[in-house]
Amino acid sequence: MKLTTTQVRQIMPKAPYERASQFAMYFTQWSDRFGVDTPARAAGFLAQVAHECAELNTLTENLNYSAEGLLKVFPKYFTRSNVGLYARNPQKIGNRVYANRMGNGSEGSGDGYRYRGRGCIMITGRQNYKAYADSQYCNGDLMGHPEWLAQMPGALKSAMWYWQKRGLNKYADKGDFAGLTKAINGGYNGLADRQKYYERARKEFGA
Repeated sequence: MKLTTTQVRQIMPKAPYERASQFAMYFTQWSDRFGVDTPARAAGFLAQVAHECAELNTLTENLNYSAEGLLKVFPKYFTRSNVGLYARNPQKIGNRVYANRMGNGSEGSGDGYRYRGRGCIMITGRQNYKAYADSQYCNGDLMGHPEWLAQMPGALKSAMWYWQKRGLNKYADKGDFAGLTKAINGGYNGLADRQKYYERARKEFGA
């Protein structure tokens, strides 16, 4: 399916021009291979991407939380007694909140921050990085260079791989955008914002 830079920026007007151009080029190159190949599927995919990476402006998860932010977003991991040790320290925050899950080691291993969310749909955790690294689509030593997922084409290819691997076309084909959001997010975080992009994309693609 062909995608143009103009279409990307109609849906994501704040997207940097060069990155939007790269996104359009690689999407056109890979969409058929990953099955994101109809207007309905493209609309769902671009809407989720637009929210997840702030219109292509943020391809690495922002973990620079204040003390109050940590207590609100991650109450399971932070209390009034320990939050001061972590506030405004993204590396320590990532290592704590992602420790001992998603294939990551302990807090001291550094895996949490090393394999924090990256890419157009924020691939997160050693296990998910390893799955993409072992796929036929990844070139080079991703585990040694996880920053590659915050660069094109890895940022987009990993998102399309994730979409295909999770079978997300079934939601897009039915127009079940809430179900699609839950499948990606685990809940409905940012649903209204995602829906805004979805309506723009549907209009752009005639979906």
